Amino acid sequence: MTRIPEKDRDILEKAMYLPMLLTILERDRMVFEKGGFKLKEPYLQLLEETIKVVQRDLKDTKSVMRNGQMRVEQVAKDEDFTMFLFVYKGFEERHNYFNPRIRNKVQELLGHYLFRRFL
Repeated sequence: MTRIPEKDRDILEKAMYLPMLLTILERDRMVFEKGGFKLKEPYLQLLEETIKVVQRDLKDTKSVMRNGQMRVEQVAKDEDFTMFLFVYKGFEERHNYFNPRIRNKVQELLGHYLFRRFL
């Protein structure tokens, strides 16, 4: 049983997923820069703007966490699971996440930031 309200847990998870999303976007940007695309500038502009939006959201999330006395840290990882430590107003909770679930959530966020945020 968790002591963290759902709204605050969502914030902690966002702080967990957004850095992963930034890593993926940065790697994709390098692929586009080195790739043999004829017109790569529009792709790079889309990626750059998406990175800026994700960075802004991460900054806002970290600000909310700081004000709410929240923190998240990755403490362990193996082939199947990644364990995170959630610190919430002095209480510590460890949460295991199935790695394919993390990948699917980051993929969902990627789709949101690249496409659905414009709708």
